[in-house]
Amino acid sequence: MMIPEATINTNQKEEYLLKLSLNTRKILFCLVVILCMSSFISPPVALLLGIIMAQLTGHPYIHLNSKATHVLLQVSVVGLGFGMNVMTAIKAGQQGILFTVISITGTLISGLLLGRILKIENKTSYLISTGTAICGGSAIAAISPVIKAAEKQISVALGTVFILNSIALFIFPFIGHSFHLSQTQFGVWCAIAIHDTSSVVGAASKYGNQALGIATTVKLVRALWIIPVSFMSTFLFKNKNSKVKLPYFIVLFVLAMVINTYFPFVQQYSHYIVAVSKLGLTLTLFLIGSGLSKNVIKSVGLKPLIQGVILWVIISVTSLWMIIFWVN
Repeated sequence: MMIPEATINTNQKEEYLLKLSLNTRKILFCLVVILCMSSFISPPVALLLGIIMAQLTGHPYIHLNSKATHVLLQVSVVGLGFGMNVMTAIKAGQQGILFTVISITGTLISGLLLGRILKIENKTSYLISTGTAICGGSAIAAISPVIKAAEKQISVALGTVFILNSIALFIFPFIGHSFHLSQTQFGVWCAIAIHDTSSVVGAASKYGNQALGIATTVKLVRALWIIPVSFMSTFLFKNKNSKVKLPYFIVLFVLAMVINTYFPFVQQYSHYIVAVSKLGLTLTLFLIGSGLSKNVIKSVGLKPLIQGVILWVIISVTSLWMIIFWVN
């Protein structure tokens, strides 16, 4: 049986249009990536561009997005270490350690209680709690294999954290200025109350260089809590054979600070490394935004989002109140 020539032509046209559409999306995506790597786009704008693209055109490289953001974030954070001094970092870490211990413990306990009240699946609730308590997506990625979480549970937790991260990046600098927070106060606050390192750095960089240095240091000290929480998780979920992954990029961040502090010849190039690292973080935020498609947002569900919002409000308000009274 012969297929009519008109049908063949129609099919070929449809295939061509689909291919053209994909190629167009790839071109647009690459153009925005280049734009984000320029100095004309701020971190919040990059995130907003990513979210808009996710809704209008979709992410043409979505299968690579998770790995790309993970690697790019870690490399960029290590690069920021070349702009910091060891003594200043130690002082910042000391200022944030008390708030870190109190907030992590309080958030984990509150999260477990909220999960039971809202009747959220246990592992999903735990991942949202640890993501809020420590360092967002990085904590979820580290804890999920330890508790043997399913892909759906991980996706819901990540979706919740990334949605709230996106909101935080826009509203935290506004709140900071409204309360007349100093750069030190804002740096400590956003390191404690914003989930992901990328959004912490993005918000702090909008506030000032001092806030950026303090926020990055306090957040990475906070990220070290992944290790004890991971060990605790093996007993809570009775998975004693699970392996705990160490956040090696934090060690590299400390090494970069040491090099910048004690090797003067590096300092003449450090500002170039820091500038490139900030562009890398801007690009990271664009990639995170472009991964927040309608399907991701819908997959979160109402109850996990409610848990995430309540935990976020608790940690944000409590830490802000403590910082206003106890941090200069």
